[in-house]
Amino acid sequence: MTEKDRPRKNELTLGFDPELKAHANLAFIGKLSSHWSKRDCPKNLTEARASVHAKASVQIEAPYRAGLQGLEVGAKIWLVLWFDRARRDIIVQAPRHSDSVKGAFALRSPVRPNPISIQAVTITEIDHSEGYIGIDATDAFDATPVLDIKPWREGIDIPPL
Repeated sequence: MTEKDRPRKNELTLGFDPELKAHANLAFIGKLSSHWSKRDCPKNLTEARASVHAKASVQIEAPYRAGLQGLEVGAKIWLVLWFDRARRDIIVQAPRHSDSVKGAFALRSPVRPNPISIQAVTITEIDHSEGYIGIDATDAFDATPVLDIKPWREGIDIPPL
């Protein structure tokens, strides 16, 4: 383990790799294309949208393309991603932006036992037959696996006050 891979002061690891305790099988339905890599990536969607490299796209694999029926340009969707390059073993983290430690479930960090990301994005282009979806922004690395797409619904996806 290199110094860079070591947990920060006050961070707590699980002591095991959650991947070794897998309980489910997942099917990746496509891949995300973005300008981002580990060395050059915004911290969140707000920061990504402010970048000249904000736009991204999703390529859905052929067997799943029929599932795009009903989606159109301008639609807001939840893009569910698998952050395959994220650590999974740090359960209490010391974020650089905070002066206190927090549990993984109190953060939007990609470091979590199951590296699932949900991103609320807008469709900017779509080609149903080719399985291509252009989106307004992402803060995910290029080639991130796509798990699912769900429509974002006003009134349903906002908790009551």
